Parts: sequence; structure tokens; C-alpha cells
Amino acid sequence: MPEHVLSSAPDLARFAAVKAWVFDLDNTLYPRHTNLFAQVDVRIRDYVQRLLALPADEAQLLQREYYRRYGTTLRGLMLEHKIAPDDFLEYVHDIDHSAVAPDPQLAAAITRLPGKRYILTNGSRAHAEKVMARLGLRPDFEDIFDIVRADLVPKPHADTYDRFLAENGIAPGEAAMFEDLARNLEVPKALGMATVLVVPRGTEPVLAEAWETEGREGAHIDFITDHLGDFLTAIVDGLAARTTG
Repeated sequence: MPEHVLSSAPDLARFAAVKAWVFDLDNTLYPRHTNLFAQVDVRIRDYVQRLLALPADEAQLLQREYYRRYGTTLRGLMLEHKIAPDDFLEYVHDIDHSAVAPDPQLAAAITRLPGKRYILTNGSRAHAEKVMARLGLRPDFEDIFDIVRADLVPKPHADTYDRFLAENGIAPGEAAMFEDLARNLEVPKALGMATVLVVPRGTEPVLAEAWETEGREGAHIDFITDHLGDFLTAIVDGLAARTTG
């Protein structure tokens, strides 16, 4: 069963050999209640509406169906309607990032992680850089592996993880993956990575589709945390104590 950080500390033995710390971006490095994706969601709907000349409600239904079925709306539009991705990515990520608050605790914990740090996101690099700048994280990361680097194939497709690991020379058994969607941890677990699911805090409203919360009790999840900063701080403090003890 997954281990919840609220009831017990992370198992340091599971992280002692980790040399590559891999983070999803949206709703993982910042809290889901920030609701940054709401802005992206509106712009995706508008894009689909204009592209296919649909009423707003039909465009939103199609957008969500593609997201659920293909991993991103973009991939659905590419497969079903043969669109080019560049205009889509630029348009939907042209949002106000000021809702992302600086997180000094998270930034400090990530800086102290032993090894290298990576972003693996279904979003664009430009969007990731803006979010990371707001959080104060950019200098601490070895690579931002975005949807373009993934050849526009999103998580949870296995090819994306394979490409990411190969390009960065990462051994899965020496890596940990942090994600807010349980389905995106199935492949990492199968490859041998430690897996951590980041969920909304108990007092936060859950701004998610029902399918986005499925699979949280799966055996492919090693740990569950509702506070990434606290979880990582416990890891780095514990590993430091083991080294000096």
C-alpha cells in the first residue's frame, strides 16, 4: 500500500540510492488550488472552438475527451485533425503566471537533494520556465524535458519515459518520480523508479475531473504526500543525518 507522509515519514532506504529526482510540473511543484490550469483550460477550449467552429460547450466536451483519451488535447487534435503544434502551444500557455507563489521551503529542499534534478512535463518549456521562475527553482534543474522534446507524445506513454531516461542517461533504479496523476506513475514504477503521488491537501478544494483521481490506491504508487516541501525536507534531513550519524 502507498505510504502517506501524514502518517509516517518517507522510507529513507527507498531514496538512499536515488541520483535522479524527476518532477512533473503542473499541480506537482505548485499546489493544485493555485488553479493555474484553469487559464490554460479556457484557452484550449477557445482554440478548439475556433479551429472546429463549435459552440463553446461542445468544444469543452471534445477538449476533455481528447485529454482523457490521448493524454493531452494537443495529441488528440494532431491525431484527429492533423494540426501543427507550435501555434497551439504558444496560444494556450500565454497566461498570467502570477498566481504561482514563491515556495522557499520547496526550493531549499530541492537544492539539497543529492544528485540531479529534472522536469518531465506535458507542457511547453516556456511555460515550465515561467512557473519555475515564480517558484525560484530554475538554476537547480539539469533539464526541462517538455512535450516538444517528447516528440509531442505525452505521459503516460512509455515511449516518453524511455526517451527522457535515454537522453539524460538515467538508470531507472536510481531515479524517483513525483507526479499528481496516478496513471502517470504506472510506467515509472514498472521501470524500477521510486514513485511519489502528490495530492491536494485535506483542506483544499479538489479541482479535478473524476478520472484524474483514479488509481491512487494502486500498487504502482510507493508514497503519497499532500505537501511536497515537507516530504522532500524529510528526505534531505534524514539522508543528511544518516551520512553524519
